[in-house]
Amino acid sequence: MEYSWFRILFSLCLCAAATKIFFILLSQSKSKKTKLPLPPGPPSLPIVGSIFLLKRLLIDAESLLLDLSYKYGPIITIRIGSILEVFISSHSLTHQALIQNGTAFNYRPGAVTPGCLLDNTHPDIGSSSGTRWRFLRRNLTSELLIPSRYKCFGCARRRFLETIDSLLKYHVESGEPVQVVHPFRYAMFSLLLFMCFGEKLDEKVIKDIVEMERNVLANFRRFSVFQAFPTFGKFIFRNRWLQLIDMRHRQKSALLPLIKSRRERKEKIKQQNQDENIVSYIDSLFDLEFKDGGGRKISDEEIVTLICEVMDAGSDTTSTVFEWIMAHLVKDQTIQEKLYSEIQEVVGSEEEIKEDDLQKMPYLKAVVLEGLRIHPPSHFVLPHTVEEDVVLNGYVIPKKTIVNFMVAGMGRDPQVWKDPMEFKPERHLGEGEVVDITGSKEIKMMPFSVGRRICPGLGLGTLHLEYFLANLIRNYNWMAVDEQDVDMSEKQEFTRVMKTPLQAHVFQRAK
Repeated sequence: MEYSWFRILFSLCLCAAATKIFFILLSQSKSKKTKLPLPPGPPSLPIVGSIFLLKRLLIDAESLLLDLSYKYGPIITIRIGSILEVFISSHSLTHQALIQNGTAFNYRPGAVTPGCLLDNTHPDIGSSSGTRWRFLRRNLTSELLIPSRYKCFGCARRRFLETIDSLLKYHVESGEPVQVVHPFRYAMFSLLLFMCFGEKLDEKVIKDIVEMERNVLANFRRFSVFQAFPTFGKFIFRNRWLQLIDMRHRQKSALLPLIKSRRERKEKIKQQNQDENIVSYIDSLFDLEFKDGGGRKISDEEIVTLICEVMDAGSDTTSTVFEWIMAHLVKDQTIQEKLYSEIQEVVGSEEEIKEDDLQKMPYLKAVVLEGLRIHPPSHFVLPHTVEEDVVLNGYVIPKKTIVNFMVAGMGRDPQVWKDPMEFKPERHLGEGEVVDITGSKEIKMMPFSVGRRICPGLGLGTLHLEYFLANLIRNYNWMAVDEQDVDMSEKQEFTRVMKTPLQAHVFQRAK
């Protein structure tokens, strides 16, 4: 009974694919004009494709794709029904696609982010393409994600660092272990809410929003079936669909009153000819108008989607990488003490670590880079698609094909990285494996993707990792619980998280 849905899904895919067979054949005939083949892949049956792989794709896609890559090479094709997907695991082919041919791969296949699974009519930035994507991304980067704006939130970062300190104080005094990611994740959500709304929200409101968004992200894998089967999925997985609707309702119930309150406050300030000293993302959204939509302003429901995107992308990804880095520091006290020594050498007896101090800490940056290399928050970048036939490595990628890039495999490739699964920050220092994670010249690792669709939050995300990691290592010594070995196994949620959440004893360091 557990997999009876699979048989139903198989039958429906068969019917759906049959209705589209004409368009598939048409696409193939156009591709054949190039006299080039599709990338290799597993056997594909007429109409249904490789649907016998569907179950494993849904349960453990990464191990399946690694097996297929060993057999067929660094670029492979899988067809499920009418959906054609290409997976690329090669550094050089990824550079050819996303850097050298970035324009061709600059599109999204539809809803690829949590906020757009339910309604992709007005998608967020991650799921958008074309004019909408350029318009919204330009606003986000110019209003929030530029270095000059980072400094505006320095006081907020210090305040939420104090929040983490207060949460850790109990564990220091009681001796009880702390689940490491919890206080950091809460601080990240709180900080990003402040950046979005320009004010510190009520504690209960923050906790409700944190719980709500964590529920969305923790269930993202279950909900991702609606990406592949947006029509049939809502009938086959009815309870899951209703759960997603309920989550969206809760998002709107929590955020729409905050949006209304902020708009009223802004209007009041404008009427009184006062200056608003605090920058916020939402203020920029109120003023946006889509020129290609006749001057239409963004609706409040669209603002909910865009705010959730910033919270989800900026909190969960950063928290995931932070936990993995802390796991390695707890596991290897030598690395933790070396990092602590560098921090003390730079800061000395100063009361706090300033953001300018971070630029004088190469080992700190190396620790963060190594964490991003082994444990990118997502093992695949958000999927791309092509709007016309593209030739790559002697193969044709037909129009509308979905293209995926295997991020974790690149960062763990033994042909590029020596001892790839060992945590060695030194490889990023001096004459070691110094890399440019933007991938402009070459790609060795790409935790934030590369090219035109590179994550615009790259700078802010690394700043948060460096700032909070430096302060929390300076203030506390983190030790394994009862000298137990740290479980480094993984599981998939919205990001690739620790299967067993990291717990550690914390001890106040003497200053």
